[in-house]
Amino acid sequence: MNSVNKISNRELKKITRDFLETAPHIYLPGLSVDTVIFGFHDGKLKVLLSYVGNPALFGLPGGFVRKDEDLDDAALRILQERTGFENIYLEQFYTSGGKDRSNEKMMKELIEKVIGKAPEINWFRQRFVSVCYYALIDDTKVKPSTEVIFGEFKWFDINRIPKLIFDHNLIIKKALATLQSDLDEKLVGPNLMSETFTMNELQGLYEAVYQEKLVRTNFQRKMLSLGVLERLEKQYSGKSHKAPYLYRFTQTKRKSRTSFKGSVSV
Repeated sequence: MNSVNKISNRELKKITRDFLETAPHIYLPGLSVDTVIFGFHDGKLKVLLSYVGNPALFGLPGGFVRKDEDLDDAALRILQERTGFENIYLEQFYTSGGKDRSNEKMMKELIEKVIGKAPEINWFRQRFVSVCYYALIDDTKVKPSTEVIFGEFKWFDINRIPKLIFDHNLIIKKALATLQSDLDEKLVGPNLMSETFTMNELQGLYEAVYQEKLVRTNFQRKMLSLGVLERLEKQYSGKSHKAPYLYRFTQTKRKSRTSFKGSVSV
């Protein structure tokens, strides 16, 4: 996929050097935030990744917690900075604290890709415990901004995630499992859909998240039984008798434990 952000190497080098100088005074040591940013477009579930270098090293967008900042506020700030969005659906789902996850050799390689020789004593030469969040956004409108070390971003299909730094592949796997559960438990689908949609488009979202095909009649019956959809006028397609109905989610969506995962087609 095409890059959605690009700055000069000179700008990225300055940002990273400034960060290394100021980070110990601003941020809590040993604590980071990693974000799995999901988008849904053209029937595909996507994840936003940041990267640097050629050959590229990919990772999840993330950041650090300021000393005067609550954890959830830090996650929201980081996501707003990375996406340019003010209103973001955000869920904490995992804490990554493995003693071997902070790979000093890899961090040195990352820094040297940007600024050249890395200082012997720097912010990244410590163990980090990462609190992980997932976010749901409209991937067609995101305007990501540069973060430390990583100067560019790309959207990737959930089934085509490259090898990532640290344990970020595992974090995405856990985020997807949580999203699959929340799609039923919390009905988070509206955060990935346009305001109005057809039943086929909604089914496409569920299939992309669940990673499996669903039986159309079963899916439609179960969705309508939840009482969370409002049917609108038919969508015009030039053949009115075949035009599908448009739907939108009601303002007050009730929670449901109904699962569609048993509606797999054969």
